[in-house]
Amino acid sequence: MSDAPDPTTGTGGPGGPGDPGTEPGTGGTPEPERLRYRLLTGPDDRTFCERISAALDEGYVLHGGPAATFDGTRVIVAQAVVLPDPAPTTGPVPVPRAQVLPA
Repeated sequence: MSDAPDPTTGTGGPGGPGDPGTEPGTGGTPEPERLRYRLLTGPDDRTFCERISAALDEGYVLHGGPAATFDGTRVIVAQAVVLPDPAPTTGPVPVPRAQVLPA
C-alpha cells in the first residue's frame, strides 16, 4: 500500500486502513484519538456508502448535507461527519437531606 493518501477515496497513507497498530485488535500501539470532524470523499458508490455507515456506527453523526461534483467521468461525493459533544459531566449536585435526631 502506498504511503500517499488517495484523494478520491480518503484511504491510504499513514494511519489509514491496513496501517498496523491503528486498527482495533492489532496489538500494536493504541488507537489514535478519534477526530471530532471528518470529511469523507469518494466516488458515489456502495463503498462510499459503507464508509459513511461505518462512521455512523462509530458514533459520528452527519454534519450538513452531502456535496457532489462530476469530474468528467464519475460523480464524486463528500459528506462531513462529526462526533457529538459529550454529555456535560457537571450539573446540579443533589443535596443530602439532613437527618433529624430525636431530642
